[in-house]
Amino acid sequence: MIFKRIILVFSLAVLFIPAFCSAKQDTGESDQQINDFSLAGYAEKGKKSWDISGKSADIFNEVVKLQDVVGNLYGEKEDIKLTANRGDFNKNDGRVRLEDQVVITTSSGARLTTDSLDWDRKKQLVSTKELVNIAKENIVTTAQGATGQPDLNKVILQKDVKVDINPESQGKQAKGVKNKVTITCDGPLEIDYLNNVATFKNNVKVDNQESLIFSDTMDVYFIRSKKDNPSLEAEAQALGANIDKIIARGNVKIVRGDNVSYSEEAVYSALDKKIILRGQPRLIVYSAEDLNASFGN
Repeated sequence: MIFKRIILVFSLAVLFIPAFCSAKQDTGESDQQINDFSLAGYAEKGKKSWDISGKSADIFNEVVKLQDVVGNLYGEKEDIKLTANRGDFNKNDGRVRLEDQVVITTSSGARLTTDSLDWDRKKQLVSTKELVNIAKENIVTTAQGATGQPDLNKVILQKDVKVDINPESQGKQAKGVKNKVTITCDGPLEIDYLNNVATFKNNVKVDNQESLIFSDTMDVYFIRSKKDNPSLEAEAQALGANIDKIIARGNVKIVRGDNVSYSEEAVYSALDKKIILRGQPRLIVYSAEDLNASFGN
């Protein structure tokens, strides 16, 4: 993104930093201490594209240290807000380091929380090595480490991943209540919210309260919005979770009661609760439970 100009606004009309203040750098003291720091960037047509502000700021030669940080990105389709108790703004490359109660919220309702976050404005990327929690609609994801777009539409979760779908339904079995689904993996997990698909890797496990699915990798396709396909969403949600289809690959194992099946690939359709097993499928049945499964090549 090309920025035409950057405006630096101080509550005190300070337009320069005295040269003698640079000596304070060696002692750890800032060159200048001010209140109500604000920095903004504008696109070619003069529209504000981003801003960052702090309740107070300590200005050094290369870094501005902020307290009570608020950052905003203004997009064509969505606005993004970043907040933290403190942060560092690098004056040379424009990178921002946020720390202590970091929160990203988007105008579409997504929310990310973590302890620290690096924000690269030029590349439009945010990243963290800390424990991260992402909540979007009825999906809550936790993991150790994450990298993605600030709007959270595409995110890679690094390791120790857990995804809860319909987490609020835990312990509820009333009519019309969606069933909880929990998916875990060693990671990474790649989430593409725009295309409603998530790819889990390494030791994947799905627990939908009725069965368990294990595999090496797994693609989970979520229900699209009502405006895209209202009939599919209504029917699939009535079955318990916002999952359209699951494709599990590699060392697939499905446990349903006392019945266990093995295959190289399994395709689960949430709409009709049908599982298709492919690649030398093997089924071990210990009871006469109702099992709707078919075998493919």
